[in-house]
Amino acid sequence: MRHLLDILDLSTEEIGELINIACDIINDPDKYSEKCRRKKLATLFFEPSTRTRLSFEAAMYELGGSVLGFSESSSSSTAKGESVSDTIKVVSCYADIIAMRHPKEGAPMVASMVSGVPIINAGDGGHNHPTQTLADLLTIYREKGRFNDLTVGLCGDLKFGRTVHSLINALSRYTGIKFVLISPDELKLPDYVTNNVLIKNNIPYEETTDLLAAMPKLDILYMTRVQKERFFNEQDYIRLKDSYILTPDKLTDAKEDLCIMHPLPRVNEISVAVDNDPRACYFKQVLNGKYMRMALILKLLEVE
Repeated sequence: MRHLLDILDLSTEEIGELINIACDIINDPDKYSEKCRRKKLATLFFEPSTRTRLSFEAAMYELGGSVLGFSESSSSSTAKGESVSDTIKVVSCYADIIAMRHPKEGAPMVASMVSGVPIINAGDGGHNHPTQTLADLLTIYREKGRFNDLTVGLCGDLKFGRTVHSLINALSRYTGIKFVLISPDELKLPDYVTNNVLIKNNIPYEETTDLLAAMPKLDILYMTRVQKERFFNEQDYIRLKDSYILTPDKLTDAKEDLCIMHPLPRVNEISVAVDNDPRACYFKQVLNGKYMRMALILKLLEVE
Protein backbone atom coordinates (compact mmCIF):
# COMPACT_ATOMS: atom_id res chain seq x y z
CA MET A 1 0.00 0.00 0.00
CA ARG A 2 1.38 3.39 -1.04
CA HIS A 3 0.72 6.82 0.46
CA LEU A 4 1.60 10.26 -0.93
CA LEU A 5 2.78 12.46 1.92
CA ASP A 6 5.62 14.31 0.19
CA ILE A 7 6.35 14.88 -3.49
CA LEU A 8 9.63 13.02 -2.94
CA ASP A 9 7.61 9.87 -2.28
CA LEU A 10 7.35 9.75 -6.08
CA SER A 11 10.41 9.17 -8.25
CA THR A 12 10.89 11.29 -11.35
CA GLU A 13 10.01 8.18 -13.38
CA GLU A 14 6.72 7.82 -11.48
CA ILE A 15 5.95 11.51 -12.01
CA GLY A 16 6.52 10.94 -15.71
CA GLU A 17 4.10 7.99 -15.61
CA LEU A 18 1.45 10.12 -13.87
CA ILE A 19 1.88 12.86 -16.48
CA ASN A 20 1.45 10.30 -19.26
CA ILE A 21 -1.75 8.98 -17.64
CA ALA A 22 -3.06 12.54 -17.12
CA CYS A 23 -2.40 13.38 -20.78
CA ASP A 24 -4.20 10.21 -21.83
CA ILE A 25 -7.16 11.19 -19.64
CA ILE A 26 -7.21 14.60 -21.34
CA ASN A 27 -7.21 12.97 -24.78
CA ASP A 28 -9.70 10.18 -24.02
CA PRO A 29 -11.74 10.86 -20.84
CA ASP A 30 -14.41 8.27 -21.68
CA LYS A 31 -11.86 5.48 -21.35
CA TYR A 32 -11.49 6.32 -17.65
CA SER A 33 -15.11 7.04 -16.75
CA GLU A 34 -15.68 3.70 -14.96
CA LYS A 35 -12.16 2.95 -13.71
CA CYS A 36 -13.07 3.57 -10.05
CA ARG A 37 -16.62 2.23 -10.11
CA ARG A 38 -17.62 1.06 -6.59
CA LYS A 39 -14.56 2.79 -5.09
CA LYS A 40 -14.97 5.52 -2.45
CA LEU A 41 -12.75 8.53 -1.74
CA ALA A 42 -12.95 10.19 1.69
CA THR A 43 -12.05 13.89 1.74
CA LEU A 44 -11.08 14.82 5.31
CA PHE A 45 -10.47 18.56 5.34
CA PHE A 46 -9.65 19.84 8.81
CA GLU A 47 -8.76 23.20 7.21
CA PRO A 48 -10.77 25.28 4.69
CA SER A 49 -10.29 24.56 1.00
CA THR A 50 -12.12 25.17 -2.25
CA ARG A 51 -9.93 24.11 -5.16
CA THR A 52 -8.17 21.12 -3.63
CA ARG A 53 -11.25 19.53 -2.09
CA LEU A 54 -13.47 20.06 -5.13
CA SER A 55 -10.65 18.94 -7.42
CA PHE A 56 -10.37 15.62 -5.56
CA GLU A 57 -14.13 15.19 -5.62
CA ALA A 58 -14.37 15.98 -9.34
CA ALA A 59 -11.47 13.62 -10.04
CA MET A 60 -13.14 10.70 -8.24
CA TYR A 61 -16.55 11.35 -9.80
CA GLU A 62 -15.03 11.48 -13.29
CA LEU A 63 -13.41 8.10 -12.59
CA GLY A 64 -16.85 6.69 -11.78
CA GLY A 65 -16.29 6.53 -8.02
CA SER A 66 -18.06 8.19 -5.11
CA VAL A 67 -17.05 10.63 -2.37
CA LEU A 68 -17.74 11.05 1.34
CA GLY A 69 -16.16 13.24 3.98
CA PHE A 70 -16.25 16.66 5.62
CA SER A 71 -15.02 20.13 4.71
CA GLU A 72 -14.25 21.55 8.18
CA SER A 73 -13.15 20.05 11.47
CA SER A 74 -16.13 21.54 13.32
CA SER A 75 -18.41 19.16 11.44
CA SER A 76 -16.39 16.08 12.43
CA SER A 77 -15.90 14.20 15.70
CA THR A 78 -12.62 16.03 16.26
CA ALA A 79 -14.85 18.81 17.61
CA LYS A 80 -15.73 16.33 20.36
CA GLY A 81 -12.08 15.64 21.05
CA GLU A 82 -11.50 12.59 18.86
CA SER A 83 -7.87 12.14 17.84
CA VAL A 84 -6.73 12.24 14.21
CA SER A 85 -5.61 8.63 14.54
CA ASP A 86 -9.03 7.45 15.64
CA THR A 87 -10.75 9.44 12.89
CA ILE A 88 -8.51 7.82 10.28
CA LYS A 89 -9.05 4.31 11.67
CA VAL A 90 -12.82 4.82 11.49
CA VAL A 91 -12.86 6.35 8.00
CA SER A 92 -10.58 3.55 6.75
CA CYS A 93 -13.54 1.23 7.37
CA TYR A 94 -15.72 3.25 4.99
CA ALA A 95 -13.44 4.38 2.16
CA ASP A 96 -10.87 2.93 -0.24
CA ILE A 97 -8.60 6.01 -0.24
CA ILE A 98 -8.35 9.20 1.85
CA ALA A 99 -7.36 12.74 0.86
CA MET A 100 -6.54 14.71 4.00
CA ARG A 101 -5.79 18.35 4.74
CA HIS A 102 -4.74 19.42 8.21
CA PRO A 103 -3.33 22.63 9.72
CA LYS A 104 -0.71 20.71 11.73
CA GLU A 105 2.48 19.73 9.94
CA GLY A 106 3.02 15.99 9.97
CA ALA A 107 -0.63 15.06 10.57
CA PRO A 108 -0.86 13.05 7.29
CA MET A 109 2.24 11.11 8.39
CA VAL A 110 0.48 10.19 11.63
CA ALA A 111 -2.58 9.19 9.60
CA SER A 112 -0.54 6.95 7.31
CA MET A 113 0.77 5.00 10.29
CA VAL A 114 -2.71 3.86 11.34
CA SER A 115 -4.66 3.88 8.09
CA GLY A 116 -5.84 0.74 6.36
CA VAL A 117 -6.11 2.58 3.02
CA PRO A 118 -3.84 4.95 1.05
CA ILE A 119 -3.47 8.48 2.45
CA ILE A 120 -2.95 11.50 0.18
CA ASN A 121 -1.58 14.63 1.84
CA ALA A 122 -3.79 17.46 0.56
CA GLY A 123 -1.75 20.04 2.51
CA ASP A 124 -0.34 20.02 6.04
CA GLY A 125 0.25 23.43 7.60
CA GLY A 126 3.15 25.28 5.99
CA HIS A 127 4.95 22.04 5.20
CA ASN A 128 3.90 20.21 2.03
CA HIS A 129 1.26 20.14 -0.68
CA PRO A 130 2.33 17.36 -3.07
CA THR A 131 -0.82 17.19 -5.22
CA GLN A 132 -0.59 20.92 -5.94
CA THR A 133 2.96 20.21 -7.07
CA LEU A 134 1.64 17.52 -9.40
CA ALA A 135 -0.73 20.13 -10.86
CA ASP A 136 2.21 22.53 -11.19
CA LEU A 137 4.37 19.93 -12.91
CA LEU A 138 1.69 19.03 -15.47
CA THR A 139 1.22 22.75 -16.16
CA ILE A 140 4.95 23.25 -16.69
CA TYR A 141 5.11 20.18 -18.92
CA ARG A 142 2.15 21.24 -21.06
CA GLU A 143 3.44 24.82 -21.38
CA LYS A 144 7.18 24.18 -21.70
CA GLY A 145 7.46 20.56 -22.77
CA ARG A 146 10.29 19.92 -20.31
CA PHE A 147 11.48 20.18 -16.71
CA ASN A 148 15.17 20.70 -17.50
CA ASP A 149 16.98 24.00 -18.09
CA LEU A 150 14.43 26.36 -16.58
CA THR A 151 14.85 29.50 -14.49
CA VAL A 152 12.02 29.54 -11.98
CA GLY A 153 11.07 32.68 -10.05
CA LEU A 154 9.19 32.09 -6.78
CA CYS A 155 7.62 35.28 -5.51
CA GLY A 156 5.83 36.30 -2.32
CA ASP A 157 5.44 34.18 0.79
CA LEU A 158 8.29 31.68 0.56
CA LYS A 159 8.41 31.10 4.33
CA PHE A 160 4.95 29.61 4.87
CA GLY A 161 4.19 28.65 1.26
CA ARG A 162 3.90 24.86 1.32
CA THR A 163 3.32 24.84 -2.44
CA VAL A 164 6.69 26.54 -2.92
CA HIS A 165 8.49 24.06 -0.67
CA SER A 166 7.03 21.08 -2.54
CA LEU A 167 7.78 22.56 -5.96
CA ILE A 168 11.42 23.23 -5.04
CA ASN A 169 11.77 19.63 -3.89
CA ALA A 170 10.27 18.35 -7.12
CA LEU A 171 12.17 20.51 -9.61
CA SER A 172 15.52 20.14 -7.82
CA ARG A 173 15.79 16.62 -9.22
CA TYR A 174 16.00 17.85 -12.81
CA THR A 175 19.08 19.22 -14.56
CA GLY A 176 19.69 22.86 -15.41
CA ILE A 177 17.19 24.25 -12.88
CA LYS A 178 17.85 27.64 -11.31
CA PHE A 179 15.68 29.36 -8.71
CA VAL A 180 15.20 33.08 -8.18
CA LEU A 181 13.70 33.60 -4.72
CA ILE A 182 11.79 36.89 -4.59
CA SER A 183 10.41 37.91 -1.20
CA PRO A 184 10.65 40.41 1.64
CA ASP A 185 13.27 39.43 4.20
CA GLU A 186 10.58 38.40 6.69
CA LEU A 187 9.15 35.83 4.25
CA LYS A 188 12.35 34.30 2.90
CA LEU A 189 12.60 30.61 2.14
CA PRO A 190 13.17 28.69 5.41
CA ASP A 191 16.74 27.64 6.14
CA TYR A 192 15.81 23.97 6.21
CA VAL A 193 14.71 24.17 2.55
CA THR A 194 17.67 26.30 1.49
CA ASN A 195 20.22 24.09 3.26
CA ASN A 196 18.71 20.64 2.82
CA VAL A 197 17.53 20.99 -0.77
CA LEU A 198 19.24 23.83 -2.64
CA ILE A 199 22.70 23.92 -1.07
CA LYS A 200 22.87 20.17 -0.44
CA ASN A 201 22.10 19.42 -4.09
CA ASN A 202 24.16 22.28 -5.55
CA ILE A 203 21.08 23.90 -7.10
CA PRO A 204 21.87 27.46 -8.30
CA TYR A 205 19.70 30.09 -6.64
CA GLU A 206 19.64 33.76 -5.85
CA GLU A 207 17.62 35.73 -3.31
CA THR A 208 16.25 39.18 -4.08
CA THR A 209 13.53 41.60 -3.07
CA ASP A 210 13.30 43.08 -6.60
CA LEU A 211 10.72 41.40 -8.85
CA LEU A 212 11.24 43.80 -11.76
CA ALA A 213 14.99 43.18 -11.90
CA ALA A 214 14.45 39.41 -11.89
CA MET A 215 11.68 39.38 -14.49
CA PRO A 216 13.69 39.27 -17.79
CA LYS A 217 15.53 36.08 -16.86
CA LEU A 218 12.50 34.01 -15.80
CA ASP A 219 10.97 31.10 -17.71
CA ILE A 220 8.39 30.58 -14.97
CA LEU A 221 7.02 33.07 -12.46
CA TYR A 222 5.27 31.39 -9.54
CA MET A 223 3.34 33.97 -7.54
CA THR A 224 2.06 33.20 -4.04
CA ARG A 225 -0.38 34.70 -1.58
CA VAL A 226 0.80 36.12 1.73
CA GLN A 227 -1.19 33.81 3.99
CA LYS A 228 -3.01 35.56 6.79
CA GLU A 229 -3.80 32.27 8.52
CA ARG A 230 -0.06 31.55 9.05
CA PHE A 231 0.71 34.82 10.85
CA PHE A 232 0.83 35.16 14.62
CA ASN A 233 -0.20 38.80 14.57
CA GLU A 234 -2.29 40.85 12.17
CA GLN A 235 0.09 43.83 12.12
CA ASP A 236 2.82 41.81 10.40
CA TYR A 237 0.32 40.46 7.87
CA ILE A 238 -1.01 43.95 7.02
CA ARG A 239 2.55 45.25 6.61
CA LEU A 240 3.60 42.46 4.22
CA LYS A 241 0.44 41.43 2.36
CA ASP A 242 0.91 43.80 -0.58
CA SER A 243 4.66 43.29 -0.98
CA TYR A 244 4.30 42.15 -4.59
CA ILE A 245 1.39 42.85 -6.93
CA LEU A 246 1.79 41.65 -10.52
CA THR A 247 0.32 44.08 -13.05
CA PRO A 248 0.61 44.20 -16.88
CA ASP A 249 3.21 46.97 -16.77
CA LYS A 250 5.54 44.76 -14.70
CA LEU A 251 5.55 42.21 -17.53
CA THR A 252 7.01 44.63 -20.08
CA ASP A 253 10.49 43.08 -19.90
CA ALA A 254 9.29 39.49 -19.36
CA LYS A 255 9.91 36.73 -21.90
CA GLU A 256 7.20 36.22 -24.50
CA ASP A 257 6.81 32.60 -23.44
CA LEU A 258 6.89 33.29 -19.70
CA CYS A 259 4.59 30.93 -17.76
CA ILE A 260 2.80 32.80 -14.94
CA MET A 261 1.58 30.47 -12.22
CA HIS A 262 -0.23 30.78 -8.89
CA PRO A 263 -1.61 27.99 -6.66
CA LEU A 264 -4.66 30.12 -5.81
CA PRO A 265 -6.62 31.53 -4.10
CA ARG A 266 -5.25 34.95 -4.97
CA VAL A 267 -6.11 38.05 -3.01
CA ASN A 268 -4.53 40.92 -4.94
CA GLU A 269 -1.04 39.65 -5.76
CA ILE A 270 -2.01 39.26 -9.44
CA SER A 271 -4.15 41.97 -10.99
CA VAL A 272 -7.20 40.70 -12.88
CA ALA A 273 -5.82 42.72 -15.79
CA VAL A 274 -3.17 39.99 -16.18
CA ASP A 275 -5.82 37.29 -16.68
CA ASN A 276 -6.15 37.96 -20.40
CA ASP A 277 -2.39 37.79 -20.98
CA PRO A 278 -1.65 34.55 -22.90
CA ARG A 279 1.18 33.90 -20.43
CA ALA A 280 -1.27 33.59 -17.50
CA CYS A 281 -1.51 29.89 -16.64
CA TYR A 282 -3.04 29.85 -13.14
CA PHE A 283 -6.52 28.77 -14.20
CA LYS A 284 -4.95 26.10 -16.41
CA GLN A 285 -3.25 24.86 -13.24
CA VAL A 286 -6.64 24.27 -11.65
CA LEU A 287 -7.77 22.01 -14.49
CA ASN A 288 -4.41 20.25 -14.63
CA GLY A 289 -4.77 19.53 -10.92
CA LYS A 290 -7.92 17.52 -11.53
CA TYR A 291 -6.24 15.41 -14.20
CA MET A 292 -3.19 14.70 -12.04
CA ARG A 293 -5.35 13.78 -9.04
CA MET A 294 -7.24 11.37 -11.27
CA ALA A 295 -3.95 9.79 -12.32
CA LEU A 296 -2.75 9.63 -8.70
CA ILE A 297 -5.95 7.97 -7.45
CA LEU A 298 -5.60 5.32 -10.14
CA LYS A 299 -1.97 4.70 -9.18
CA LEU A 300 -2.54 4.44 -5.43
CA LEU A 301 -5.58 2.19 -5.90
CA GLU A 302 -3.52 0.09 -8.33
CA VAL A 303 -6.16 0.39 -11.02
CA GLU A 304 -4.90 -0.65 -14.43
